[in-house]
Amino acid sequence: METTTTTIICKNCEVNFQGNFCSNCGQSAHTHSINWHYVWHEIEHGIFHVDKGLFYTIKELFTSPGKTIRHFIAGKRSQYFKPAAMVFLLASIYGFLYHYFDINIKMPTFGASSDAVKVQDSIYEWMIGHFALVTLLTIPLYAIGSFLAFKKSGYNFVEHLVLNSFLAGQKLVVQLALLPVVVYYNSTGVLSILMTALYLIDIALTGWTYGKFFNKFKWSSRILRTVLAYTILMTTYIVGGIIIGIISTVIKLWIGK
Repeated sequence: METTTTTIICKNCEVNFQGNFCSNCGQSAHTHSINWHYVWHEIEHGIFHVDKGLFYTIKELFTSPGKTIRHFIAGKRSQYFKPAAMVFLLASIYGFLYHYFDINIKMPTFGASSDAVKVQDSIYEWMIGHFALVTLLTIPLYAIGSFLAFKKSGYNFVEHLVLNSFLAGQKLVVQLALLPVVVYYNSTGVLSILMTALYLIDIALTGWTYGKFFNKFKWSSRILRTVLAYTILMTTYIVGGIIIGIISTVIKLWIGK
C-alpha cells in the first residue's frame, strides 16, 4: 500500500517541502498561533525542559563543564541554551534584583582624592545600572587571557569567547544562588567579606572550568596557564581603568575650561 506525503508551503520562505522541516530555511512545519499557550510552550522548552534549555545547560555546566563546552563548540548545540543569551538573561535578572534590594557595597578608595572617589563611584553605579552589558563586555577580556595562556590548545579566539561566555553564565548562577545571603547582610561589615568570598569563588570556578575544558594539558600546566590567564585579565582591567581615568580627567578639564 502506497503512502502519500503531504506537501507543505513554508510560512517563512514560501518554498514547497515535505517532512517536518523546510529544506530551504529549516523552519519547522508545525507553527503555532501567537497566544499564551505559545508563550508557555516557548518558556517550557527553552528554560524548564529536562533534556534541553537553560536549566539543563546549567546542570551540565556544573556536572561536566569541559565536555559540555567542547560539545557545543564541536557542533552539538540543539540541547543547549545559547551562551550569550544565557549570560544576558541571568545578568539582567541579577542586575534587577541588585537594584530592587538596593545592595550597598562600599568600594575601597585606597586614599584617593574626593574627585577620584566621585569618578569611581559614578563608574561603579553605571556598571551596576548596565550589569548585563558590562558582563558581556568583560567576556572578551577573559577570552584574551585564555586565548594567550592556552594558545597551544588549538581553539580560535571566537571559540574562547564561547568558553568564557559559558564560564560567565556559571558565575552568574553562583551569584544568584548566594544573593539571598548578600541581601541578608546588606549594609553590614559582613558584606565586604562575602564579596571577597565571591571573588575567590570566581577564581576557583575559572580554574575548575579551564582545567576541565583544556584536558589535553597536564594538571600542573593547566594550573600555571590559568594563573597566566588571570594575570593577563587583571592587566587588561588595570590598563582599561587607567585609560578610563585619563579620559574622564581630560573630559573634566575640557568641560571646566
